[in-house]
Amino acid sequence: MSANPRPSLYLAPSVNTTTVVTTTTTTTTYAPIPLPPIPPPSSPKDPKQYPLFNATLPRSLREFPLVFPGGSRATFRDGELGEQEMQEEESVVEGKGWKLVKRDENESRKEVGLAEAVERYGRKRSYSNENMMEGIEAIPGLVTNTPPRKKAKSHPPLPINTMNTAAPPSPLPSPHGSPPPESIWPSAPPSGHSSPQPQAQAPLQPDLSLTTLLALPSLLSHFSSLPPPLQSHVLLTFLRHSPLSVLRTLHSVLTPTLARDFLTLLPPELVSLILSFLPFPDLARASRVSKTWRAIIDSDPVLWRDLLKSTRIWFGRDSENAFADAIIARRRRQGLPAPNSLPLPHPYKILFKSRHLTRTRWVTNQEPKRLTFPAHGRSVVTCLIFSHGRIISASDDHSIHVYSPVTGTLIRSLDGHDGGVWALAATKNTLVSGSTDRTVRIWDLETGRCTHVFGGHTSTVRCLAIVKPEWIDYENEHGVVVREKWPKRPLIVTGSRDHSLRVWTLPRPGDEEYRCYGADDTEVDPSEEDVEDNPYHKLHLEGHDHAVRALAARGRTLVSGSYDCTVRIWDIITGDCKWVLVGHTQKVYSVVLDINRNLACSGSMDGTVRVWNLSTGQCPHVLAGHTSLVGLLGLSPSYLVSAAADSTLRVWDPDTGELRHTLAAHSGAITCFQHDEFKVLSGSDGTLKMWDIRDGTQVRDLLTGIVGVWQVVFEGRWCVAASNRMDSTVLDVWDFGNDDDEGWEGEPPGGLYDEESDYDDEEDDLDRTQAEVDAMDQDLDGVPSDAEFADADQDQELGATDDDDPEGRSTAWPGLSTDAESTRASSSREPSSSHYRSRSSIRTRSQRDQALPSTSGPSEPQLRMLPAVDETPTRPRTRNAVGHRRRWQP
Repeated sequence: MSANPRPSLYLAPSVNTTTVVTTTTTTTTYAPIPLPPIPPPSSPKDPKQYPLFNATLPRSLREFPLVFPGGSRATFRDGELGEQEMQEEESVVEGKGWKLVKRDENESRKEVGLAEAVERYGRKRSYSNENMMEGIEAIPGLVTNTPPRKKAKSHPPLPINTMNTAAPPSPLPSPHGSPPPESIWPSAPPSGHSSPQPQAQAPLQPDLSLTTLLALPSLLSHFSSLPPPLQSHVLLTFLRHSPLSVLRTLHSVLTPTLARDFLTLLPPELVSLILSFLPFPDLARASRVSKTWRAIIDSDPVLWRDLLKSTRIWFGRDSENAFADAIIARRRRQGLPAPNSLPLPHPYKILFKSRHLTRTRWVTNQEPKRLTFPAHGRSVVTCLIFSHGRIISASDDHSIHVYSPVTGTLIRSLDGHDGGVWALAATKNTLVSGSTDRTVRIWDLETGRCTHVFGGHTSTVRCLAIVKPEWIDYENEHGVVVREKWPKRPLIVTGSRDHSLRVWTLPRPGDEEYRCYGADDTEVDPSEEDVEDNPYHKLHLEGHDHAVRALAARGRTLVSGSYDCTVRIWDIITGDCKWVLVGHTQKVYSVVLDINRNLACSGSMDGTVRVWNLSTGQCPHVLAGHTSLVGLLGLSPSYLVSAAADSTLRVWDPDTGELRHTLAAHSGAITCFQHDEFKVLSGSDGTLKMWDIRDGTQVRDLLTGIVGVWQVVFEGRWCVAASNRMDSTVLDVWDFGNDDDEGWEGEPPGGLYDEESDYDDEEDDLDRTQAEVDAMDQDLDGVPSDAEFADADQDQELGATDDDDPEGRSTAWPGLSTDAESTRASSSREPSSSHYRSRSSIRTRSQRDQALPSTSGPSEPQLRMLPAVDETPTRPRTRNAVGHRRRWQP
């Protein structure tokens, strides 16, 4: 298409019929008649002042039929029509008694120009009149041999003047002058005779329509030179004399062109304010108006924040920021958004959709998709987590299984432990497990290989947690509170029945593998491992007088609960014990940590839940009401939930200690539960119940008529429960989402996301990491080894079962593990450094007691000496005097 396309007039083929003996029909196809083009403007038109100048007109105004006097037909086509549009299927050519059905594709179509057609018309008329004799009737069949006459030399056909054609009569003066119109039709020779023979029909009889099309550039030139008020008057005069059909056509063109998208013209602050008045259904409809509106609505964080608050699903306590950081980290890892694509929705929009679906689907979807399959034979499921679309379960049969929640197929079976697995934690493709065989194993979930085996604990590893780097408010050595990211790289914290905790560096993928002494030899005790040879071992935290039953860790803070009735607060970077929290009168079974509120909570066998202030070591609230062992605790931004052996769950306000609801419908001890801001799922004697946490009512029973429920976990649309029925262990998986619920993102327990990398920008953080090494490094010069104070009964064997629980509760209470035992790591990203190693803080009892503060608060008595090993119920194994060297694996 040329730069300045010209409109054209396409004449319909003319049909001449001559009847002699047979009927012959001749169809003449005419070439397009080029009309004068619209002259380009002298200066570029401003689209804001001339919005219609570049507007796309409807096809009905770019191509329409015309009928000239005498019945000739033509089609006007604007020059802006593309060649492809012009070559579309033509209308069927037909006349009275005939119809052109199909044209031969191989037949070459010859088009006749208008000037040539006019010349033919003139010749035919002359030839017809010359052959007729006046007064003599033509005899049919008689052939007259009229000698040829010398034809006069005809004048060449006059060209069609389309540039200076006179305009219709107008009072307006022409800026260039209008020459008199030139006739383009040759005059027929004068003849007073009427011929009985049919005459050839003229291809076109001009009329006002053709004259107007030829004069359109001149009219436009006149109109453009008029002042705007007069232009308006002229157009309005034309419109007042236009029929309704014309007005409707103009309205269909003007309305969308003159419409203004106010959302794109207003400042973002006003747009956000206007949209904030729309309820969610109207907002969803508005986002479907156009791509621009969709991008504006989806990317407005203030709009979705206000919508979260107005619908009461804004929970605070940094939970929304943690979700947003996880979504942004995932997009960065996936290289989103793609170039030249629509803006991605703000994470708050995704959060609103996810929480809205979580609040509605779990209640309204009465028949969620359900899948049931066997697992672990008849053994008890001790741990159950849902991580990155995988179900990971551990059992007292020494095995760890990885299942698909969609199909229920066994993806991996992780075998290697020589005892029951009682602690699990996962981050990305790394799994950490603790067992009664006294080892800690690191697994690659992609391959199923055990890459590392850590020894050092002398009794069952009962609880563990992965501590990921995250931004925290930290009081430095000068007493100034600063915001820093701790730890500098992921750590593992393990608690054992040997009364101690250990801190390890979490190996990253590709690190050199390490297997402790006796890892692959069942005849050798891995507890005899010399942790000095393990480059991943960082700290040995001693201080508890009895088995460590529960722990929770975030940032630099570690909370541990023990059977010695105390709760201890540690700095996992330096290994210092900051507080010894005394108040419980019986064993502590569960602890939770809230670094946003700077508090910790503990549940005990004395039936109470205590809330501890981590800044002062005080106990501001004692939550009483349970009549038996409080074995499980859960903490969310708005609720603290406790579960006890008295068959009830209690919902508390963690800020005030006020009792919100008592969930009482079970008839036996609560063996497992999980909650979020909408619901509580609890398992007990053969039932799995769902509760509305906001009003304390029971919603439904998910499982009934079974022997017992070992574990339950949910995230987003998925819910997984491990139970025992008909003397076998099974896993039940529910999918509460519909087929169109894409983009439903789950919020993991504790808000610990697992999206960001912990090993970026390694070279940039060497100095800061070295400072951490110096802080963690302990000076052990002159400190005797463990062998120098080993007890006489060091060779006594330790049973392989977790027999600490009173009255044989190890089987009845498989789920008595804190959230820290099955939690997933947080998603805060921290650049890591190369391997570093610090010596463990192994100290003698006298040195340890001297190092610990004598008081840690008004409620803390003087610390007493550790009892002899034979006085403790757990009787942990002690090391032999001869240390063993580690073995490195290629």
